[in-house]
Amino acid sequence: MDRYGLEMWNSTSDDCCQWRLVHCTLQKVTHLHLSDLIPSLDLKPVVTSDVLAPLFHLQTLISLDISYNNIHGVIPGVGFTNLSNLVSLDMQGNSFNGSIPPSLFSLRHLEELDMSYNLIEGTLGTNFGNLSNLKRLYLDNNSIHGEIPAQIGNLTNLQWLSLSNNKISGAIPPSLSHLKSLAHLNLGQNFLTMDLPTEIGNLSNIRSLLLYNNNLSGEIPPSIQKMEQLQKLDLENNLIAGEIPTWLFDFNYLLDLNLGENRLALKNARIAPRRMLMHLSLRSCNLSGQIPIWISNQTELAFLDLSDNNLEGTFPTWLAQINISILLLSNNKISGSLPPHLFQSQSLNILVLSNNNLLGLLPDTIDQAIEMRILMLSGNNFSGPIPASISNNLKLVLLDLSSNRFSGNKFPVFNPISLFLYIDLSFNKLSGQVPTTFPLGIKVLVLSQNEFSHVLPQNLSNLNQLEYLDLHSNNIGGEIPNSFGGLKNLKSLNLSNKLSGRIPLSFGGLQSLESLDLSHNNLFGEIPYTLANLFELSYLDLSNNKLEGRIPSGPQMDRMNDRNSFANNSELCGMQIKVSCEKVPSKPKLKEEKTKKSKSWETWFSWEMAVIGYPSGFLSTVLVMYVVGYFNITP
Repeated sequence: MDRYGLEMWNSTSDDCCQWRLVHCTLQKVTHLHLSDLIPSLDLKPVVTSDVLAPLFHLQTLISLDISYNNIHGVIPGVGFTNLSNLVSLDMQGNSFNGSIPPSLFSLRHLEELDMSYNLIEGTLGTNFGNLSNLKRLYLDNNSIHGEIPAQIGNLTNLQWLSLSNNKISGAIPPSLSHLKSLAHLNLGQNFLTMDLPTEIGNLSNIRSLLLYNNNLSGEIPPSIQKMEQLQKLDLENNLIAGEIPTWLFDFNYLLDLNLGENRLALKNARIAPRRMLMHLSLRSCNLSGQIPIWISNQTELAFLDLSDNNLEGTFPTWLAQINISILLLSNNKISGSLPPHLFQSQSLNILVLSNNNLLGLLPDTIDQAIEMRILMLSGNNFSGPIPASISNNLKLVLLDLSSNRFSGNKFPVFNPISLFLYIDLSFNKLSGQVPTTFPLGIKVLVLSQNEFSHVLPQNLSNLNQLEYLDLHSNNIGGEIPNSFGGLKNLKSLNLSNKLSGRIPLSFGGLQSLESLDLSHNNLFGEIPYTLANLFELSYLDLSNNKLEGRIPSGPQMDRMNDRNSFANNSELCGMQIKVSCEKVPSKPKLKEEKTKKSKSWETWFSWEMAVIGYPSGFLSTVLVMYVVGYFNITP
């Protein structure tokens, strides 16, 4: 109890003003700090909004913080009207639902209202204009719909307005320009349409203008030039068209400019930003030619995204020498090799160069980028071995070297306790035995479409945190080790190769398995009855083997009724394929059955298992931590 600051809250205490989390003025309770009383989400009880009833008698309250307490139910509007002296109300991070009660807008002294990260629905209504003293309003991450009411312009004291990640539609009302004190406006991740209003330039004190992920159209209005205090402008992922005006680079305070994923074009290469930018995104802005040389003067640049353009030429030496943290250049036509100096940066966190024309060996200096978390070089022409030194990058979380020409049978020996969660080496020419020298915490391992051979190693099962394992389309033979049944966290498994023998009974222990592909092997015998224990299974492919007998029945196996999942086997029967087992002649069991060596192997693979069977939740978490909104990966 004492961990939550409530150890003094008991009836024997004479003076509640002595309790922790309570603040009083003249022996009257004025502030309650009840945020996150039980920090662990697993221990949080589900409580309804009725639990707030005793607080509504504290009419002297000035500040109330009940955030992050897992409170469910509608907002008790009538109760809040009793707290007529409230100046600050923080309700974020709960599960309040329903609409915002109109009675809440009677709190005329309210200066700060935070209801973000809830389940609030309904519209904003017209009563917001009553909160004339409001300075900060946060309603992010709810399900509010409808238009922004024109009455929003009555909140003339508003300094911070954040309505991101809702379902708000319609145009940005011109009355928003009445908010002369507004410094931060975030309307991102909604369904706003129409042109940016010319009046928006009247927000003369605005510092942060975030309108990303909407359906706004038209051109960038020249009136934005009047925002002399502007530090951050984010218009990414809209339908804004026209040429990027050069005056956007002339602001005295601009640090962060994001114009990506629009219908814009930057044609003027003679740009000299007045101030050193820290964040620049010109993703999908029809850039062509070499990487703009004027960027070389931006020595304080921490984030640069020039992805999805038509940039060509070699990777410039000057770009490798900027101490940049996040560099995204995917989907261009950049050629040549990577300068070794690129990986000698002590600040490089994320490097994404996928889908270019880069070639040659990866520099041995790769381990000198000691702060690198994400490295994506897929879809290029890199060759030679994977540098052994890459195993020294202990902070690397995601590594994607797929679709290159890496070769060799020597493999880096990773530190067992390094932070790797995701490794994709598919579509290369790596050979030898399937490597097992991966970190113990690895969750996604993709080694498909290589030239690995020999048998499946038993100790691959030591990677017991694996959730996704793909080894399809290699030259792996021998039987499936029973030890694979110990991969308890596995959600998706693809072993489509040249495997023989029987499907192990131990597969019934893969309780988390959602997708299983054992197609195009030489597996024989019956499908083990233990597969009926796989209650999470939603995708199954056992086609093109030598399996026979009854298909196991069970709550989930009965749903595996796609005949293609069992096609081209010996003599399978069962309700899933509508073949009665009574009509199938029994065969004598052979004590020993040898498989003939295939004369040919047609390259085959299937991504259905990834699309249907593997929810990449943990990977989303990784990307949110490092590159929210800039790229997305699915195995």
